[in-house]
Amino acid sequence: MTFEPAARPTPNDASDDAAAEARIREAVAGGIPGALAELGQLVRIPSIAWPSFDQTQVRRSAEAVAALAEQTGLFDAVRITDAPIGDTGERGQPAVLATRRARGGRPTILLYAHHDVQPTGREEEWLSPPFEPTVRDGRLYGRGAADDKAGIMVHLGALRALAEVTGGDPELGLVLFVEGEEEFGSRSFADFLRENKDALRADVIVVADSGNWDAETPALTVSLRGNATMRIKVDTLGHASHSGMFGGAVPDAMLAMIKLLGTLWADDGSVAVAGLTAREAQTPEYSEAQLREDTGLLDGVSPIGTGSIMGRIWNKPAITVTGVDFTDVASASNTLSKSVTAKLSARVAPGQSAQEAYAAIAAHLRAHVPFGAQLEIDDVDTGEAFLVDTAGWAVELARTALRDGYGVAPIDMGVGGSIPFIADLVREFPEAQILVTGVEDPHSRAHSPNESLHLATFHHAMLSEAMLLQRLDAMKRGE
Repeated sequence: MTFEPAARPTPNDASDDAAAEARIREAVAGGIPGALAELGQLVRIPSIAWPSFDQTQVRRSAEAVAALAEQTGLFDAVRITDAPIGDTGERGQPAVLATRRARGGRPTILLYAHHDVQPTGREEEWLSPPFEPTVRDGRLYGRGAADDKAGIMVHLGALRALAEVTGGDPELGLVLFVEGEEEFGSRSFADFLRENKDALRADVIVVADSGNWDAETPALTVSLRGNATMRIKVDTLGHASHSGMFGGAVPDAMLAMIKLLGTLWADDGSVAVAGLTAREAQTPEYSEAQLREDTGLLDGVSPIGTGSIMGRIWNKPAITVTGVDFTDVASASNTLSKSVTAKLSARVAPGQSAQEAYAAIAAHLRAHVPFGAQLEIDDVDTGEAFLVDTAGWAVELARTALRDGYGVAPIDMGVGGSIPFIADLVREFPEAQILVTGVEDPHSRAHSPNESLHLATFHHAMLSEAMLLQRLDAMKRGE
């Protein structure tokens, strides 16, 4: 489907465009204080979807988002709903779905974000309480302040600006979809799409869950790595034994686990698993000094891998040990361990299927387990990589809106992280153009202690999206 500018009532197009842009800028600027206050209210809700946390808070978060969507006055319907998780008999977390029909041949845009957040980690590492929004040095700190409650408020703020400049009656079709379990794997996402396919159908989909090149330079995310996670368990003994009596003759499980994990990487830290592939693509210049500043890499600690730094992050596989079940130091005794469990998280280069990557890692582990130790692999989860088709009309429209909203030309960038549900969107809505945007910058520390949102970026992101909505509202279907 193609779209083109709708006919205007006067011939003075340049003047009309300038006046329209001025109105949308004024509307966004006027709405920023209220949007930040409401973002703070959302941050105060500890909406962690993981089952070991209070699930009533996720429902409370969904209700807060639904109320804000209702207050825009734009939607024909706003509801909180959920979907089954496959055939498990369980249901997913509550999502907000708000819809407005397109009129006058206008396109429909779907705006996605998620209202669930990551656990806080060690709260003593936070400089201010994680669920008490705090402004310091031009940034708003709090869990979810950037990922992704800011994405929700960018959508709502842009929608309010659109409502203000159109008298509350745009012809653009609108869908707001705010998920409640993205940080917990979007387990019901595919079923949600199937159950709500007609309501979710759109010409353009904006996924506001990524980042920018830096706090001043906007970006469209055009590639995302896939992921494959698994739990591995190594057993070497039928029961624990005295390390002094038998150490040196009996392999304990931790020794076996350390040696097994060590085979996953080459000496330079790059992945050493046969069958994992890399993607060949040009990447922007990014220095080691910038890497150190953005990540807090300590003096004397070297980066890992080979090739351009962005190429390593965007286009090559990575494997990380994200958890180990073992005796904590405070409880340590002189014992040979019988069993150790570890959690592995692999990032898969664009162009390789996640299932193929998992199979390669599993085969590697089975082939390299030392001492004849027993190995179990379970709790496997995979998500596909994503490459954006940048040839569509909506991509150029988005680039222009980002340039005008930030005052800086945007770049196309890859992201080392994963948004696996985008593959579900592509499958269910193959004709839709998907735009991946966001409000994060390299200092946002999403998923980490002291997560934060750069306030100027928030303003620019909202303005850019409002401009995109306004320009889509002035388009009609091509003949």
